[in-house]
Amino acid sequence: AAAPLPLRIADFQEVLGEPTVALAKLRDLCFSGIPFDGGLRCLCWKILLNYLPLEKALWSSLLKKQRDLYSQFLKEMIIQPGIAKANLGVSREDVTLEDHPLNPNPDSRWNTYFKDNEVLLQIDKDVRRLYPDMAFFQRPTDYPCLLILDPQNEFETLRKRVEQTTLKSQTVARNRSGVTNVSSPLKTTPNTLNEYEVLPNGCEAHWEVVERILFIYAKLNPGIAYVQGMNEIVGPLYYTFATDPNSEWKADTFFCFTNLMAEIRDNFIKSLDDSQCGITYKMEKVYSTLKEKDVELYLKLQEQNIKPQFFAFRWLTLLLSQEFLLPDVIRIWDSLFADDKRFDFLLLVCCAMLTLIRDQLLEGDFTLNMRLLQDYPISDVHLILKKAKELQDSK
Repeated sequence: AAAPLPLRIADFQEVLGEPTVALAKLRDLCFSGIPFDGGLRCLCWKILLNYLPLEKALWSSLLKKQRDLYSQFLKEMIIQPGIAKANLGVSREDVTLEDHPLNPNPDSRWNTYFKDNEVLLQIDKDVRRLYPDMAFFQRPTDYPCLLILDPQNEFETLRKRVEQTTLKSQTVARNRSGVTNVSSPLKTTPNTLNEYEVLPNGCEAHWEVVERILFIYAKLNPGIAYVQGMNEIVGPLYYTFATDPNSEWKADTFFCFTNLMAEIRDNFIKSLDDSQCGITYKMEKVYSTLKEKDVELYLKLQEQNIKPQFFAFRWLTLLLSQEFLLPDVIRIWDSLFADDKRFDFLLLVCCAMLTLIRDQLLEGDFTLNMRLLQDYPISDVHLILKKAKELQDSK
């Protein structure tokens, strides 16, 4: 059984209190779950994701440097283009210069601006839907970005960019053939922009902060840019940091997300799917591990032609963030981040999820089993992690 909470907290404080954090000890503690109290999780995740160095003396200078860097990114990627766009509205003479919105040159700043807007609209659609069953992401943050929200600002914010681009795409959709294009954003499905009122000026919802993080990530990583699903990876990180009781640790989601993506980004890159580091290889590995641990269940899934990509693709790519409630996802991530083999444990968690419902799977037909795997029935993640640990120890 786990040690009582005060003792566990004391264990964490002891390891984190050393001038140099003993990583192996910390991994060990985090693997069994990090207590929410006292801002421990935030700090532990930052160390496990290689954001904070093990030498504590280096922390404050590193944090200052990184946070300044992020402000720099905001200025270069959001504020500068916003000012350029706003200025253009004011003066017409710019248009006759080299760079103007109709300039076909691929290096044109405008070309980049419009391409960015496509990425931005996709991000916008995805972040508005983060954890719809929780009000958290719709609520205003206590730390809105003052650089951007200053009412004196004349420049175009991401919020304005989205509004204007959406308006443009609506008119285009309607006028192409005189009939409204079925897929136009005018169709008010529950997921359209009207779903959530944008907060009044001067306020910023948590999802808007997440949108900025993903947009800047996409700009800095043009090779991968933004792929749907990244919103599900940044969500639990941001939530964990933003709800941390210790305000000095609230920032840094961007860099921790970047570090985490560096480890899992191959899952998001289609061209790598079949390589050793790609997602297909990992999905096959779930099945080969299952074959070792439970050959009967393995053969049953094979015989029903239930391929791992039908369910394991989402499990692995999104680190199970879609299969459980957010607090449970966060608990699973404690163990995943603590895994020194970097996500080998995730394969065992997937196997554990399969073996825990083996009786139902062995009895079910294809349709029933697909439903079980697409909408996983067990919500007790402690049970799943315990089983995964048993599988790990039985090697």
